[in-house]
Amino acid sequence: MKGKSIGLLFAIMLLLVGCSSKSDQNQTEQAKSEDGEASTEGIAGSWNGSINVPNQPLPIMTTFEKGDGWSGALSIPVQGVEDYPFAEVKVDGSAVSFHMELAGQKISFEGEKEGDTIAGTFTQQGQSFPFELKKGKAETGDVAKEEKGQFLSVDTNEGKLLGELETPDEEGPHPVVLIIPGSGPTDRNGNSATVQGKNISLKLLAEALAEEGIASVRYDKRGVGKNQQATIPEKELRFDQFAQDAQAWVNMLNGEDQFSKVGVIGHSQGSLVGMLAAAEADVDAFVSLAGAGRPINEVLYDQLKVNLPEDLKKQSKQILEQLKAGEQVDNVPKELQSVFRPSVQPFLSSWMQYDPAKVIQKLTIPVLLVNGKRDLQVPVQEAEMLQEAKPEAELLVIDKMNHVLKEAPEDRAGNLQTYSDPDLPLADGLVKGIVSFFKNAGFIK
Repeated sequence: MKGKSIGLLFAIMLLLVGCSSKSDQNQTEQAKSEDGEASTEGIAGSWNGSINVPNQPLPIMTTFEKGDGWSGALSIPVQGVEDYPFAEVKVDGSAVSFHMELAGQKISFEGEKEGDTIAGTFTQQGQSFPFELKKGKAETGDVAKEEKGQFLSVDTNEGKLLGELETPDEEGPHPVVLIIPGSGPTDRNGNSATVQGKNISLKLLAEALAEEGIASVRYDKRGVGKNQQATIPEKELRFDQFAQDAQAWVNMLNGEDQFSKVGVIGHSQGSLVGMLAAAEADVDAFVSLAGAGRPINEVLYDQLKVNLPEDLKKQSKQILEQLKAGEQVDNVPKELQSVFRPSVQPFLSSWMQYDPAKVIQKLTIPVLLVNGKRDLQVPVQEAEMLQEAKPEAELLVIDKMNHVLKEAPEDRAGNLQTYSDPDLPLADGLVKGIVSFFKNAGFIK
């Protein structure tokens, strides 16, 4: 992602919530060329290649099937996307086109088949890049290994959710924490489809906690990874759904004999989600990692105004005020469509109704607030606001930690590079601080 757009990373991530048209809406169209079957020979099957974004090609895999018509699916291993169905596939002679609907956007591939290659143009939100696919399956390597973990599931009114269980080596029962990911299409490991590469921060946290005798369950958000099948269309999604998902997980964990106590750790957006769940379900301790202390309309405005010219700054403020009041905004400038498109407005409006500083006051359990001094998205002042609202909460500020829980340099470019480096360990002091809090709270011995 280019430095210019990273400035709005938090704003964009929180909106791209992994929602789309439901998979059962997948449509196909038969090839219309006169030579019919002969023109489509060799297209069915697996293809692998990349979208050639400058300086950061994105590896992709596709599959195509021919039944009454054409259908297919897309996988992006580095972003945890697996077999996401295309909304439409068209084959006409050597022309092959396919597109998918994601978060109210149409993502399109227009290509030509020549031999064992399909090459053409990928388009999303007005930006176009070349893509190329070769016939045959790609080696999935570490991606396949990651799928071998132990998974639990919970049933919801909107489909089953899967979560990965990490347990200590010694016999239980163990205390367990539910780890809730942040905003956007974020997977259980802390990686976002909006950022090239991986940080695996939540996976590292789960593994570190297991070494301290604490089990954990972490889950992909709806529409991501193993929970793609539980997608809710963007226009129908409300923030309450996230809290209900977390509450369902907590209730399930409380019913399992292998766990002695249940805690919640929420990262970024997951902080508010975790607070809401902990206020309604039986939770023994709560940890906020880089959680906002103000309503999201205030946080979002601070994010937007950094890069917007004066006229768009004023318009964005007015739009936020209308959404806060529960009003639909019909006339959104094209420059702000990606943030305030009509389909996402109900979700944003529902999110704005919650003030984290008020929600945290409802908790009667031990609370730890954690922030890093080098967090580009949620500054330390947000955690201080939460502590002001709940003075008995503990505050842990880690000098060099950034938003993805890694130690980062002071310069912005270097900080952002850590978002895509899975080899970097968690920031020094993070795990130690969390474990110390759990011990003092009686969560662990």
